[in-house]
Amino acid sequence: MTQARELRLNTFQMAAPSHNWAGLWRHPRDNQAQYNRLRYWTEMARTAERGLLDSIFIADVFGIYDVYGHSADAALRAAAQSPSADPAMLVSAMALVTGHIGFGITSNLTYDHPFSFARRFSTLDHLSDGRLGWNIVTGYLESGAHGMGLAQSRSHDERYEAAEDYMRAIYQLWEGSWEEEAVLRDRQSGIFTDPSKVHMVDHDGPYYQVHARALAEPSPQRTPVLYQAGTSRRGRVFAGRHAEAVFLNGQTPPIAAQAVRAVREAAQAAGRAPHDVLALLGATVIVAPTSAEAHDLKEEYRRHLDVQGQLALVSGWTGVDLSQLSPDDALPFVRSNAIQSTLENLTIRAEAPARVRDLIDFSPAGARGPVLVGSPAEVADQIEAWVAATDVDGFNLVRTVMPESLEAIVDLLVPELQSRGLFKTRYREGTLREKLFPSGSAYLPARHPGAAYRQQAPH
Repeated sequence: MTQARELRLNTFQMAAPSHNWAGLWRHPRDNQAQYNRLRYWTEMARTAERGLLDSIFIADVFGIYDVYGHSADAALRAAAQSPSADPAMLVSAMALVTGHIGFGITSNLTYDHPFSFARRFSTLDHLSDGRLGWNIVTGYLESGAHGMGLAQSRSHDERYEAAEDYMRAIYQLWEGSWEEEAVLRDRQSGIFTDPSKVHMVDHDGPYYQVHARALAEPSPQRTPVLYQAGTSRRGRVFAGRHAEAVFLNGQTPPIAAQAVRAVREAAQAAGRAPHDVLALLGATVIVAPTSAEAHDLKEEYRRHLDVQGQLALVSGWTGVDLSQLSPDDALPFVRSNAIQSTLENLTIRAEAPARVRDLIDFSPAGARGPVLVGSPAEVADQIEAWVAATDVDGFNLVRTVMPESLEAIVDLLVPELQSRGLFKTRYREGTLREKLFPSGSAYLPARHPGAAYRQQAPH
């Protein structure tokens, strides 16, 4: 009998009052409105680590959702991913109260220069003892571009061209600037760093230029674990080259399976092994001691969804102004600079295009992925079925009502998965990369293109 693959599980969060489900902050047992308090995050981190989750994956978006009705009013009223806080600022506090759980932080490279970004994330990797991951995103909201003083954002494919240039620069800063033995900390000689082992980065790319030595000494992982979200054609090529884990959506097993296959093929085309990239599927889980209690919870949560806020989110994700459609209208496919893979999944890849009313409910279309509801055994059965049908490595578990949704996963679902041999019973030692890839090391593996910059560092 083949041994079951160990699942990877993240709690999928956002430093905002609402994440993927607008309006749930209004629920009487919910505490998401406290997103801007450190205790909210430290208590979450303790709970997630108690459940042996792999990481706290924090989404982020740079801008406000203003596609719906050409206005930000609906998003602001519903707190639909707005207001938001900088997720990177949360890591130090959570790292202090935990010892193992990782932190996957979304950060938009378009408006953040590689030189300053490299130091900030090296610092966080140091302070977390090597538990940091970076979810590489390029941004898609025009409101973010306008906030940065630009007339418009880059086109979808150009964003990835710029991202390739960014990665060439960042690998040189993280991997090539400081040699392994550059830092001596030699009290007797009085030499902290050997200057001969710290090298200039001379990068003249089409989008970014860096002429300097990296400011931070190498962190425990040098390059944080690299996540990527986006499975458009261009996004898959980027992920195949750079990502160590990909976050994907898919409301049916065939859609998700096709995305997983495409990412693994892209990795192989880039000279890597197909399973060098972990595939993590977004999923909404509502689990309770009994099936009846879980379905009652689903109905209770549904009553607190904010329709206008949810439409504002989906309009921003797809680039389609849903204020112009009626509830029974099908979502149209239009080319835009928004999240192409999301719109493709809901329209041309679906058996039938999602209706607007499906997008404002706890449905697979509304979730952009599976909605798993039931007792621990029932949800575990559904998870096993999705893994078998799609070849995913694990799940990003979307928050609903906090903290009870996370506590239910930790206290009810995790023990059931452990009893089936599908989830770990203790953390491995080492960095986040070593935990996720136990046969590897703390650093990028040799097959990864970033490793070449370390191996070719000048002497």
